[in-house]
Amino acid sequence: MTIFARFTLAALLFSLATTTAFAETAQAIISVKADKAPTIDGKIDEDLWAQIKPAVIKDQASGTVILLRSAYTTDKIYFSMLFQDGAKNPLHKPWAWDQEKETYETGKHREDTFVFKWSMMEEHVDLSNFSDDNYTADIWYWKANRTNPAGYADDKYQNLSDSPSKKSAELTSKTGKTRFLARRSDKGKPAYQEFNPAGYSGKLVDRYPKSTPEGSRADVIAKGKWHDGNWAIEFERRLDTGHSDDVQFNLSGKYLFGVSIFSLYGRPHDPNSPNLYGRGRISNPLILRFK
Repeated sequence: MTIFARFTLAALLFSLATTTAFAETAQAIISVKADKAPTIDGKIDEDLWAQIKPAVIKDQASGTVILLRSAYTTDKIYFSMLFQDGAKNPLHKPWAWDQEKETYETGKHREDTFVFKWSMMEEHVDLSNFSDDNYTADIWYWKANRTNPAGYADDKYQNLSDSPSKKSAELTSKTGKTRFLARRSDKGKPAYQEFNPAGYSGKLVDRYPKSTPEGSRADVIAKGKWHDGNWAIEFERRLDTGHSDDVQFNLSGKYLFGVSIFSLYGRPHDPNSPNLYGRGRISNPLILRFK
């Protein structure tokens, strides 16, 4: 029996109902010592993952249940997650041919994505985009189109503050305060490059062919597989990358984070319906500990 067949929707909802609510306190996520590192291929059917009890998390924006597991070795940390998604969306803003204009325009397709958001603050903060707290957060951004073919997640960081900065977005906090959110990429080269067709190359052309990332932007290895209405994704990263724009893990520490699905939430691409991409918000607060 595959890992997908083991966890039906009924089983997921039952597991969720039996967990303790954590509206005000963070849910503990335990990373377990592994004798052998998993293969990062998105299959999550290895004995290692089968032996670890999953944490059950509910994505706030979509209501989707996420099964999350973590393991570590002497120098690396690993995560696997499984969640239902009824439609695979592997393209992002592809070039769509307009027959009347005889030119390419940006298509309305949006890729499925998954995000880790790690606090880089010493004090406890609310990691929401609409928080009243100032913070810096390390972001691991897996993208079905832009990073998955290369086998990585995009490594970025966010700053939420009272003051505007270059290309920051103005937001309103939960209590009505004006806030400014800046999204930055880690130093280095991304796992994708933009392609602009010189002439007609088909009705739909992939805008983001894969590339090999470099520098700090290549810190997070990740691979996802969609099968039978589920996404399974694995992540791998060094405990200590040596880069100042990353959270660094110590086996004696505790680490505040959240996860989120930024996708079409199980819907296939429909150019005539509202695009729900990007409405994801991190889950309730989670705390990573090592066992």
